[in-house]
Amino acid sequence: MSTEEKRNEQVAEELNEATEAAAEEALEQDAVEEEGAGSELEALKAQVKDAQDQVLRAQAEMQNVRRRAEIDVEKAHKFALEKFVKELLPVADSLEKAVESTEGTEKAGEVVASIREGMEMTLNLFLNSLGKFNVEQVNPVGEPFDPQQHEAMSMVPAADAEPNSVVAVVQKGYLLNGRVVRPAMVVVAKADSAPKIDEQA
Repeated sequence: MSTEEKRNEQVAEELNEATEAAAEEALEQDAVEEEGAGSELEALKAQVKDAQDQVLRAQAEMQNVRRRAEIDVEKAHKFALEKFVKELLPVADSLEKAVESTEGTEKAGEVVASIREGMEMTLNLFLNSLGKFNVEQVNPVGEPFDPQQHEAMSMVPAADAEPNSVVAVVQKGYLLNGRVVRPAMVVVAKADSAPKIDEQA
């Protein structure tokens, strides 16, 4: 084999080695890039998940805010008349007192009877007008005492009434859409005291 052939063979071997080294390096670089791309992909997935969580939390918060706003608006609509109703209640009280004051006076003359009838009609008309706006009267005679709707003015012994029941109404109460505008002022039956034990027994 001539020197030139040996040199050509050596150059071919070097070229093969260089090609193999370049191929290995390229494979290693591809593996590194794939590994980097994989970790980058995981990071992007984590960011997407965080963003989705934030969006879900924001949507839930918006629903809560919307629900609270709807409840507030509903309450405002339902109870906007409360102050107005409170101002009208003394009128109802006065009419009721006037009707009560004419009880038993029919014998005094037809004039008083006609006045009473007119006042009763006016009172009924007034109460019906209040009823159209969901205002209802609380007249709890004979009902159990309810501290949510009644205000006890006094307690009296009442043999013919259940203990803690309302025996008389001093002033009627009123509700607006089921909420107390003014509690009924009532007299409550006192519970009988425990019977005394005969010490000689």
